Amino acid sequence: MSNPYNIYLISDSTGETLDRIFLALKAQFKNFKYDASHFSFTRTENQVIKILENSEKIKNTIILYTIVDNNLSRFLSNEAKKKNIPCFGVLGDLIISFSKLLKQEASYKPSGQHALNEEYYKRIEAIQFTMNHDDGNLTGDITKSDIILLGVSRTSKTPTSIYLANKGFKVSNIPLVNENSIPKILKEKKTNKCIIGLTAEPNRLVEIRKNRMNLLNENSSNNYIDLEKISKEVNNAKKTFQKYKWPTIDVSRKSVEETAASVIKIYEISKKNG
Repeated sequence: MSNPYNIYLISDSTGETLDRIFLALKAQFKNFKYDASHFSFTRTENQVIKILENSEKIKNTIILYTIVDNNLSRFLSNEAKKKNIPCFGVLGDLIISFSKLLKQEASYKPSGQHALNEEYYKRIEAIQFTMNHDDGNLTGDITKSDIILLGVSRTSKTPTSIYLANKGFKVSNIPLVNENSIPKILKEKKTNKCIIGLTAEPNRLVEIRKNRMNLLNENSSNNYIDLEKISKEVNNAKKTFQKYKWPTIDVSRKSVEETAASVIKIYEISKKNG
């Protein structure tokens, strides 16, 4: 059995960008065993030296880094090369290429994406709004939403809403018990907001709901996990979405990220069609 790789993720900021890049990278390889070590806010040569000294004690080390300071980035690359440690910068060439294309100098400012600007405060406002409008709450001002999600229980409404909120969208999500559970203003089509129905395969919902009940130590058998009842729920939901001509997304085999990407695509189309 081969030893796992030791992945050193070195960033001059929180490391969020690097984590996402590595997540996409590792998904491309089936037999990739690794242990990851995170080194955030790495901004001095002394920090780099200490990290590399530690890495020398471990076999199969690979370094991935996002460091925007050219001098520090070069220092890390050169020192790793001296120690025969594979080392890859994932932003450097891209920043240089964009700088040439845009014909302007990059700021090379660590944590630039976390600046307290208008976009940042908009995102915070969206998160607060979405948390307050979770699970059918505060439907009185639902027209302030950018996106409205409807679906039966366990169709990923809340996690999808929160993910979208982190991207700056104000989202309301409403559990679809029956047609009467839909706010009147949506049924009367008095709003041009982006309304999307989330659905899933009944068998998948049974599995998810059973897991949910196990987590809550709820063992009583009821309609919540009855396949026939769930099938009826799903079919009624689909009919409702069709009736009001709301686009739907089947989340059965989708991650939250994939569902959110589909939602954003529908939202952008709806904005264009105004």
